[in-house]
Amino acid sequence: MQVDSKARKDYLSWDEYFMAVAKLSAMRSKDPHTQVGACIVSNDNRILSIGYNGAPNGFNDEKFPWGREGNPLETKYLYVVHAERNAILNYRGSRKDLENSKIYVDKTMLISEMNQNLNTEHQNICVSRPRRFGKSMTANMLVAYYSKGCDSKNMFADYKIAQDESFEANLNKYNVLHVNMLDFLNRAQTVDGMIDYLQKRLLWDIRREYGDVDCFDREDLIDVLENIYSQKKQKFIIIIDEWDCIFRKYPGDDEAQKKYLDFLCLWMKDKPYIALAYMTGILPIKKYGEHSALNMFDEYSMTNQRELAEFTGFTEEEVQSLCVSYGMPYDRMKQWYDGYDLKGVQIYNPRSVVMSLLGHDFDSYWTKTETYEALKKYIQMDMYHLKALITQLISGSRIRINPDKFQNDMSTFASVDDVFTLLVHLGYLTYDFENKTVSIPNQEVQKEFINCIEDGGWEPVMDAIRNSETLLQATIDGKEEYVAEMIEQVHQENISILKYNDENSMSCVLSLAYYAARKDYVMYRELAVGKGFADIVFVPRKFRDVPAIVVELKWDKSSDAAIAQIKKKQYMQSLKDYHGQVILAGINYDSTDSTKDDYKRHSCSIEKINL
Repeated sequence: MQVDSKARKDYLSWDEYFMAVAKLSAMRSKDPHTQVGACIVSNDNRILSIGYNGAPNGFNDEKFPWGREGNPLETKYLYVVHAERNAILNYRGSRKDLENSKIYVDKTMLISEMNQNLNTEHQNICVSRPRRFGKSMTANMLVAYYSKGCDSKNMFADYKIAQDESFEANLNKYNVLHVNMLDFLNRAQTVDGMIDYLQKRLLWDIRREYGDVDCFDREDLIDVLENIYSQKKQKFIIIIDEWDCIFRKYPGDDEAQKKYLDFLCLWMKDKPYIALAYMTGILPIKKYGEHSALNMFDEYSMTNQRELAEFTGFTEEEVQSLCVSYGMPYDRMKQWYDGYDLKGVQIYNPRSVVMSLLGHDFDSYWTKTETYEALKKYIQMDMYHLKALITQLISGSRIRINPDKFQNDMSTFASVDDVFTLLVHLGYLTYDFENKTVSIPNQEVQKEFINCIEDGGWEPVMDAIRNSETLLQATIDGKEEYVAEMIEQVHQENISILKYNDENSMSCVLSLAYYAARKDYVMYRELAVGKGFADIVFVPRKFRDVPAIVVELKWDKSSDAAIAQIKKKQYMQSLKDYHGQVILAGINYDSTDSTKDDYKRHSCSIEKINL
């Protein structure tokens, strides 16, 4: 009897093994709609914990509802815990082992979204996101799934996509042309050279697979692809990364941009040999007037990611789980890196979250792009009154814009709407789709705006920011006259930028004056509460030993009247989950002209109560 003395070669890889454990764990879930498993693994490939979606350990999930619609108390959402969090809650080892471990979570259903578009009128897709938001990783995943040159069944076998009805039908069934346009542009240096080199390289690859196909012109990419489809009945998938590099590298070269767009249009528009075209970059597709230059594409951008929102970056649930895993405070992670609201889906900057977890700190890991550096000059030049508008954004204001007129390039700016829309696509602003407004998303990006304005005529704004901590402490200490004097100073120094004309503009100046409060507080402006709207409410962040603050503003009345309104309209109800000291601050602005040298337009009243 012969005994095989060599090790078996067809064993599971560690990743496949751990995903199989996660998949097996999912089968324990009693959720009739969704079953998800999670497996936490150490760096030396030890299983630390497992979990699945359901009630936490110790609860009888037979007694909880599993519905998804109706009265919230009768649905699963108040009781079910995500698989990742249950895995963390189930862990009984040391924190040291849990830190820096790997968490396996299945998110391959993006492939299912793409499969639904194959060979349909929606087969052309352009996804634009800021840098460091995982564009290239997504493109590589799609290549691995679709390419005939890969055998990736085992790679995806333990992921959700393997259970999708479209999985087997499309797995490794297509010829994939995967192109990183920036690589080709860097090699050629000109658009003409890039297009020529790109076609030669693709033709070289295609000939190795289809050398037997008869073509009229073997040097013409489109003719070759059409003949392959005609003779072999095989379609192609085209995946293009950094599709917009031309517009960023040659922002003012209209001729070069047009040549490039004409080439893409000729290559991909209405071509029977294409099953799916997927492009990704920072900018959406270039427009001419109101029309897209490549109007056959469905677009997903930072102004509307539609059904792909959850795949744009890290979701709130993922970050919550990571914070527990790495022993990091979630409220600070949210403060620093959240803020991208994609039609109700909260998205975090993936790179910044990862860097924060690995470094165990909170800082700006933002990577400036050449696009932002080019835009910075417009801000410094105060085009379209950008100085006042940027100051309002820094103070926490939301500004209404119309993103639809933006031409999606780096040189056509007809209004402030175009500038701010570009900043949305770069990730420096977030866009509220429902209210059509932009705002600064988080503290990381806020820090970049501060860096931008530190020089070049922004000294009054910077002075207000530097003195804001002193103003905050004076408010907490109840120093009414000193607070009024400091607000007077901020107003006088910034009157050329932020003009007073009503309580709303006054609120903007006050928000700037209290800039430092954001470190320890969540600030709300025009908060609906009680019997009206509280002008500014400062709610302490978790684990901060500071009092809550409610600020009411008045115009040509009195600071005492402001305090009275806080009480009458019960604005303290905004602090229903807070227990401790509350500072009530009433601030009035007197717009009456006066010839007195020592006349003070601002007055302040402060009271302290306990909840």
